[in-house]
Amino acid sequence: MSKKSSKHLALTVALILAAGPAAAEAVPAKPDKIVVNASGGQMGESMRKSYIQVFTSRTGIPVVLTSPPDFGKLRAMVESNNVEWTVTELSQDALRAAQMGLLEPIDDSVVDRSKYPAQAKHKFLLTTSVYSTLLGYRADKFPDGKGPKSWADFWDVKNFPGPRSLRNSPLDTLEFALLADGVKAENLYPIDLDRAFKSMDKIRPHVATWWTAGAQPPQLLVDGEVVMTSGWNGRFYTAIKSGAKIGLSWQNGAIHQAYFGIPKGAPHAYWAQRFLAAMTDPKAQSVFANEFVSPGLNPDSLALADPAVRDYLPTSPERMDRLYWSNIAWWTENMADVTRRWNRWMLTR
Repeated sequence: MSKKSSKHLALTVALILAAGPAAAEAVPAKPDKIVVNASGGQMGESMRKSYIQVFTSRTGIPVVLTSPPDFGKLRAMVESNNVEWTVTELSQDALRAAQMGLLEPIDDSVVDRSKYPAQAKHKFLLTTSVYSTLLGYRADKFPDGKGPKSWADFWDVKNFPGPRSLRNSPLDTLEFALLADGVKAENLYPIDLDRAFKSMDKIRPHVATWWTAGAQPPQLLVDGEVVMTSGWNGRFYTAIKSGAKIGLSWQNGAIHQAYFGIPKGAPHAYWAQRFLAAMTDPKAQSVFANEFVSPGLNPDSLALADPAVRDYLPTSPERMDRLYWSNIAWWTENMADVTRRWNRWMLTR
């Protein structure tokens, strides 16, 4: 080999190495389709108008939606090396799936999370959207801005009288009990269960309904069955949009993350990464937020959202700073034991 050829080869190799693995690998052929597994229903329709539209317009690859998310099926697929899903939504078992090695790592050279908060940069989990559990109340019962502003106010039945509602679940409810008892948001975890249940003992006589479905809290307010309740921001927005006179307090509401991931051994993993990349696109996130009132974490998406919806999204800076992040790691480790204690407590009423 001549000196000139040798130098050319060395330069070519250096350029490939500098460009990284993606440049060294050929782009695989486009599949006829990819399969994305998610919740379906309204969420599925919102995904079609946002993430799927962006992905297909970029790649020309159709997306088949299946449902529902199923941890047991995910595990069986991976363990049998017979994975049907290219990408899947991950529900309450998201961290467990990652810990058990059921997911491919997210390629951050493809999926841009550079502007995401640290809480949303998990190696195997993409936070596709967030929602908040917060305090809603009847504005006609507490007019002129005199409604409850905090969970301490929620627990204060003397100055804020009337029946309440809370979720029949330890998740969020125990944190709210501690916040009402004076614990600061940054000190919630690990949860002091004894203190939390003592606080719950104080409010229990005033809880008229323990809600179990997201549609219940705003309806309880509309029907006049309670004067205040915990509930989800999207559900409150839908009721307010329909004319319900509901006030909201964002102070120390909980932020929850919705996750998607790539099953270990998924077909078309290259294109799976690019589907996740489409889910971080600010325009796609704004369309999804307008449809589902559950925004993504690309900060550029907020300015693109419908102004009528924007006031009910937890991702604006003035609201995000008032919320706390629900600790998925603590709940993954402790949910089973805490739920058993919660159920025993409920039976002692």
